[in-house]
Formats: sequence, C-alpha cells, structure tokens
Amino acid sequence: IILLIGDGMGLSQVSASLYFGEKESNFEKFSVIGLCKTSSSSDLITDSAAAATAIASGIKTYNGAIGVTSDSLSIKTIVEQISPSGISTGLISTSSITHATPASFYAHVTSRSLQEDIAAQLVTSEIDFFAGGGIKFFNERKDKQNLMIPLKEQGFEVSTTKLPITISDKKQAILLSKKGMPTMEEGRGDFLPNATKLALEFLSKNEEGFFLMVEGSQIDWGGHDKNGNYLITELIDFDKAIGVALDFAQQNEETLVIVTADHETGGFTL
Repeated sequence: IILLIGDGMGLSQVSASLYFGEKESNFEKFSVIGLCKTSSSSDLITDSAAAATAIASGIKTYNGAIGVTSDSLSIKTIVEQISPSGISTGLISTSSITHATPASFYAHVTSRSLQEDIAAQLVTSEIDFFAGGGIKFFNERKDKQNLMIPLKEQGFEVSTTKLPITISDKKQAILLSKKGMPTMEEGRGDFLPNATKLALEFLSKNEEGFFLMVEGSQIDWGGHDKNGNYLITELIDFDKAIGVALDFAQQNEETLVIVTADHETGGFTL
C-alpha cells in the first residue's frame, strides 16, 4: 500500500497541478476517484492532526490530537496494526518527520506541538524507513538527550547530510533539515520523488509486503501563505512522487496506490 497525502490539497489545488504542470498530470492516471471525510470531532474546520489520525486510525478526534481519541486515549494506527504481521512500514515528508501528518501514523500524544515527545516515540516505533526534516527534535532537545544514539541502537542507519543513493538492509533514518525541508523555490530539488523511489526499493524487499505514506507537506504551507507559486511548485513536486508510486505499482502488480488530502488550505481558486 502506498498512501500519498497532499497536505492542504483541495480540488482546486489538484486542478492547478493539471493546468500548470509541463507534463501530463499523474492525477489523471487513476481509474477510481472518490472523496473522504476527515472532519474533526471538535471543530467545523479540521487540522492536519485530527485529519491524519482519521486516516491512520479510522476515528474522528479533536484538532491537535495525534493518535488519540476525543478522550485522549491511544488508538492503534495502521502501522501498529500491520507490523505484527511482518509487514514493513515507511514514512516520507517534506516537513519535519515529527509534524502532525507523519506523526499520526506512529505516535500518541495529546497535542501536535509535543514534537520532542513524538520524536522519542518514533525511535521505538515500528517504522522501518523514514525521511524528512526535524533533526532538531532528536539532537537539540530541551531534555539534552541525543536521540541519534538510541536510533542507532534500535538498528537504524542514520543519514543527516543528503539523501543516500544506495542504502543497506538496515532500517533507515534520513533527517536532512532542522525543521521542515527547504521549499521547491529554495532548491529542494527531487527529494520527494527520489526518497519515494528509495523507500520503495528498500521496503519492497520484504515478501510480506509494505505500507508507505508519502506527504507533500508544503502544499499546505503555500496555501497558508496565500502564495500561488509556492503552492503550485509544491503540487507539481507531489505529482512527480505520485508518478514514482504509479510506475512501481505498474511493475509490481500487487500494489494499491491511494492519493488523498487531509483538508484544504487557503481558499485557493482558479
């Protein structure tokens, strides 16, 4: 299963990727289209935490909640449900790997702001491959702990300077920026599609199967900034990652590819 989440990506944003991309949009390659409802239990307008918890665990919860119910009780994520069966799992994000969307697939905290707690839970989680930003929540912590050490003790190969071209069979921890990754306008390049390709090469070695979540995080940030060029460049980058997933699925023939969003941001229209 490859689940791609365009954070803040409404239907107008999807349309923009069709109109502004130089190549045919990968959004148009899907034979089945639907809508999902990710509204929170507390607010008319949901946030990424409640929405991602809805996607990862199948329940409605309050805005800001990560992997907990409306009563702040932990609820199993899809990662925790499938890992005991020997299925490999991975997460990729262009924000911090401790940000609301990726965090909802492995952590259980009452507030998305508790990113140091979320980082500590990632170290001992069932995740086998992760790539994104957020290194400061591992090695510049208020409690002075350096979580890079327990990461390695948990069997992770850690990369902090660039996305590796080839990797070993060890679990992979790829943290390439202090908080969020650079924007496409700042020169992030092909991190998202290349990380997706690397994750698929790694995870598909497991004959039991795998689950991979890929987040185009900064579509949301472009919406919050009311910045059309920021939003569109992030969308086109996300579209490239979709293409990588679809190419893999076409060759593998046993893969489900789902593309969805958690909410829409910015009131973007064309």
